[in-house]
Amino acid sequence: MRRLLVSAALAAALVVSGAGQAWAAPPAPAPDDGWSVTDGQLTWRSAERIPMGDAAVEFYAGDRLLGRPRAVDDDRTFRLPLEHAEDLRDLEVRAGGRRLDADAPATTRKRAAAVPAPPVLPPNKVDPGVKGPYRTVTGEYSLAGVKLPEFPEPVEMQGVVVAPQGAPGKRPLALFLHGRHYTCFKGADENALTGDWPCGAGTEPVPSHRGYLQAQQLLASQGYVTVSISANGINGQDFAAPDGGAQARSSLVRQHLARWADWAGAGRASAPAVVKSAPRTDLSKVFLMGHSRGGEGVSRAAMDSLTPPPAAQDGYRGKVRWTIRGLLLIGPTIFGQNPVPDVPSATILPGCDGDVSDLQGQIFVDATRGVSRGKALHSSLYAIGANHNFFNTEWTPGQSVAPSFDDFFDETDPVCSVGAATRLTAQQEQTVGATYIAAAARLFVGGDDRVRPLLDGTGVRAPSADPARVLSHAIGAGRTAALIPDESVQVTGGRICEQVTDDATKACLNTESWSSPSPHFVPFGFAREPGRYAVDLKWSTPGQAVTLQPTRPVSVAGSRELAMRLVVPPNTTGNRFGVAVTDTPGRRTVLGEVSLDGLPGSEYTTSHWGQEVRVPLKQVRGVAKLELIPRSATGQAWLIDAWGWRPGTPAAKPIALPRIDIGELNVVEGDSGSRTYQVPVQVTGRGNGQVQLFLTDAATYETKSWLVTVRPGSSTIRVPVAVTGDTLFGAEEGSILSAKAVRGTVIGDYQGGIIAANDDPAPKITVEPVADRVAEGGTLTWRVRLSTVAETPIWVTGDIQPPATGTELSSTDVDPTWFTENTGEDPLPSRPLSQTYLLPYTGVQAGELTADLSIPTVADAADEPDEVVQLLLRVASGEEDAPELGTVTGTVTD
Repeated sequence: MRRLLVSAALAAALVVSGAGQAWAAPPAPAPDDGWSVTDGQLTWRSAERIPMGDAAVEFYAGDRLLGRPRAVDDDRTFRLPLEHAEDLRDLEVRAGGRRLDADAPATTRKRAAAVPAPPVLPPNKVDPGVKGPYRTVTGEYSLAGVKLPEFPEPVEMQGVVVAPQGAPGKRPLALFLHGRHYTCFKGADENALTGDWPCGAGTEPVPSHRGYLQAQQLLASQGYVTVSISANGINGQDFAAPDGGAQARSSLVRQHLARWADWAGAGRASAPAVVKSAPRTDLSKVFLMGHSRGGEGVSRAAMDSLTPPPAAQDGYRGKVRWTIRGLLLIGPTIFGQNPVPDVPSATILPGCDGDVSDLQGQIFVDATRGVSRGKALHSSLYAIGANHNFFNTEWTPGQSVAPSFDDFFDETDPVCSVGAATRLTAQQEQTVGATYIAAAARLFVGGDDRVRPLLDGTGVRAPSADPARVLSHAIGAGRTAALIPDESVQVTGGRICEQVTDDATKACLNTESWSSPSPHFVPFGFAREPGRYAVDLKWSTPGQAVTLQPTRPVSVAGSRELAMRLVVPPNTTGNRFGVAVTDTPGRRTVLGEVSLDGLPGSEYTTSHWGQEVRVPLKQVRGVAKLELIPRSATGQAWLIDAWGWRPGTPAAKPIALPRIDIGELNVVEGDSGSRTYQVPVQVTGRGNGQVQLFLTDAATYETKSWLVTVRPGSSTIRVPVAVTGDTLFGAEEGSILSAKAVRGTVIGDYQGGIIAANDDPAPKITVEPVADRVAEGGTLTWRVRLSTVAETPIWVTGDIQPPATGTELSSTDVDPTWFTENTGEDPLPSRPLSQTYLLPYTGVQAGELTADLSIPTVADAADEPDEVVQLLLRVASGEEDAPELGTVTGTVTD
């Protein structure tokens, strides 16, 4: 199996297994916060269950990503093998940008007052949520499972079909893919929910694929053949997938599409009964819906249908006999930040998402900006009060056959707790999903431009989704870039800010919240990312204009209005801005005024989202300067970008852009000299473009980034990595390469690199007593000695055991400060050390030969017999069975 390079932040070196013993794991943190190190596994145990979901659970040390741990069956324990980590201070557990191991800081725990929903928008001229003229038929099919690369068990080929009856001719096909959820259940027992695959005896699969019947029935009534497919076999095995299962989900989608292509043609006779009862499908009109990790999966399927992935990683090798016209994504993940720019998309961002809480699906919009021709519409739909799970009835309490739960976690939140004025009920949320799925299908597949205003920021509503408030903004659809913030834009009265940076003075938004502040600012995995900017508008006087001047004037000829994506702080009201432009001849024109309120938000919501506002261009044909004039006394806002807008939806013909896939090369370090290897980077397709590369040293964590031009005819991008041989034992070394599209390219396998296996024997370790018999107040000491120096620290821990004979040393016999620092416990009441979390340790640092393991004791006035401590010494390794060094005994005399 190709080993997991877990994120763009270099976690690979921490997760991959070593060649031989890996003796670099540091000692256990204090366990009062759930952390420990056992057998070389960094372990965190939650006080509460962490349900199986779509956001990736990640371990951090400060802002440094350590890796993605594997969950244990109890849903509370997560473990990550360790190799390189030498400093485990400031440990954190995060998922979807949210801290799992700590409450929000006290300064942000102040409860906001209940926030009213935004005003009701005017109705759109047509409502896609209205049932169509056709009756429907429903049934299921189940085919032989398929074997996908890197997964040991076959994945099911099962789908529920809802189709129109009596619809003439061939009909478009809509395929639904659910996200990552529990795979197996046993009755109503919540503790019997598992992520196993296949399901064990006495359990049955969770029918997640049956959770979108309302949306399927709506689409079928409007003339679409729909199928919702099951992906439990992927959910139960994607914990080890390099990309979180995106490629596997793409393969599964295309396997189903291939069957439907057969059934629409010569293979009709072999089709399942429910398929035969439905109209034949028109595979030139395919629409995909993906929820959560299913969203990333269907997006990858759209990419793979245009430019095939490397054959070794692909679970579908046949011809592409379909055309994907558009995507609707609900609360999706996009770990690779690699959307498909020429396939139209609409992304629902649930405002109360407790799973993918950073709302990283916004990247499906933002990361397409400037990459290709800009004709495809990419829409973002902020659904106030919607959580993550309830879009699927099989993930909703009271509707599901298996136990299910509300993913939003705070029962007193003023915006998202059940019963809050802004929180949607499950049925309301499912109606939102069905309505906007139908809207996207009707625009992208049906070409009905009358529904576009629901998706493109025009500011209208679909009455069938009432009382929900769904706000939209969009890019693409032929818009003309009027102002895209970057370092070349001259700003007065404000500043160009960096969306992703570890420099607080340059950051767009600094917050004490544990949650990600804005979906626009979700990081790719690095402390800094070139090319991602916004404009920070902060003022203290009304009328204090912010002026933005691009390096050269921009034509907006043919545009009717100036559309801007503006972020204002949550819960603020009456944010008004005058808008003026200076055109190419130097004439200043006041375009008008825009007003917007902040989204309902709390410390647990991601509510700094860009709302679209527009002003008439008044026949202005060029923009040399843009002015925003705040009307309030003080405030802050952020401009994401500005566009020349005109109505209509131009045809978005999907095209095959040059595709980059990064592989992994495993080499042996060697004993001397330096060898240079090329990271395996594959370029397929025609055309030219640009890609941003990030190369991270797996030992030092240092990252360098640069822009590369892909030229026509290129088959690779040269990225040399030098590997220096030596005779010192150490952990694996190497470099991790990550890629992100900038212009004219798409990225498939976004991460790979060079992994240099350590080929040197581990030093022999001996332990000798320095002071193993001391009087009270003395320090018990043993010396750990290596036979030769290593290039990585080697840690030794001492598991305290009840002594074979004698009175055991107690928690009040050792230095109280030292005891608490190493256990998180109070010494009182006095108890034997073997009944505490104490784990004495020492580390022989790189280049050193010895280190001392010590236990400081204290003197007391009690008349006591000799007291004994017995330690089983182990090397803290990344292996299941940590090497043992034997038992030592220390005695403290009265």
